[in-house]
Amino acid sequence: MGYVAVKGGQKAILASSELTGYYRLRHAPGSLDVGMLPSQMRFLVDRVMSEAGFYAPKHAALALKQAQGDVYEAAFLLRAYRSTVPRNHVSLPLDTQGMRLIRRISSAFRDIPGGQILGPTFDYAHRLLQFDLLDEPPEAIAQVLKRVEDRYSAEEDQEPALFPRVSDFLREEGLMAPPHPGAGEEEPFDITRFKLPFPAPRSARLQTMARGETGAMVALAYSSLRGYGAVHPTIGELRVGYCALILPYPLENGESVYAGELLITEVEAINGFAGTEPGEPVQLVLGYGVSFGQNEVKSIAMSVLDRALDVVSGTEPVHDEEYVLSHIDSIESAGFISHLKLPHYVTFQSELDRLRTVRQTPDTGSREGIR
Repeated sequence: MGYVAVKGGQKAILASSELTGYYRLRHAPGSLDVGMLPSQMRFLVDRVMSEAGFYAPKHAALALKQAQGDVYEAAFLLRAYRSTVPRNHVSLPLDTQGMRLIRRISSAFRDIPGGQILGPTFDYAHRLLQFDLLDEPPEAIAQVLKRVEDRYSAEEDQEPALFPRVSDFLREEGLMAPPHPGAGEEEPFDITRFKLPFPAPRSARLQTMARGETGAMVALAYSSLRGYGAVHPTIGELRVGYCALILPYPLENGESVYAGELLITEVEAINGFAGTEPGEPVQLVLGYGVSFGQNEVKSIAMSVLDRALDVVSGTEPVHDEEYVLSHIDSIESAGFISHLKLPHYVTFQSELDRLRTVRQTPDTGSREGIR
């Protein structure tokens, strides 16, 4: 699409920017404390980090404050900032099996090795407004924190438990297909530096979905669950926890350095059995989803789409790799929709000129080119 430069309006644009800042503060008793957002609006901060593809809770909170709660704008701001940050190191692959879990559930089995950990979730809560949150005295906050911290303080000094994957037990019985062919062997494709090709390498597919827009991915996955697709899985395992970030030590080969930890959500979704090669036994297959923060619905949707894109016989949109990967990025989709608000004076004027020309021309029975 081409654009024609529009001059003028600088004073109006500056006034609009100032007015945006005014609306942020006009009814506020004070400035919003950015430091509170990663804790008290943690799901929102996690979503922004996930869609921006940049793990930085403080910067995500700042982006949300600057965007006045607009998730699209906040993700745009954070990804724009990300593009200015130098890439100094490349980490080793994350060992998600060794993550420090805060939540672990399975929809496929009631009893799993290590047990199920409900952790922090709204899944079992009544959807009723808690009006007492309108006025939380410091004493009530301190009481809640002390009660929970006292309950779990004895566990802090214990070594983190290692929980085997549910899928590993199914593989031991020969019921689960092996990991995706070539997984962990190919050099990861970098979607931040190269244009996404089609068909896309699996690493590029997973990267694109990992920073995809939550709503778009949920809608596409939901379409498959409702019958407009061939994938309707069972959650083999959903994990939320802190995963160690390990960097290769630059001064000595074979050595590594602990650089911190990331909160991530990982999902393995078990799909109906499928055959591989003629003569081989049918097996269950996995769909995989992962995202920054506690971002469960998106990770589940990603696991559905991951498997759906492997169904070569599917004809619905959810099975079309180019369709899915080209329409789930929040920056591109929201940006292109938002650009419709910008001046299109010349292009629309040409439409009017064509319409007037057609109306003045005797009807020949053809309306080719008229929309």
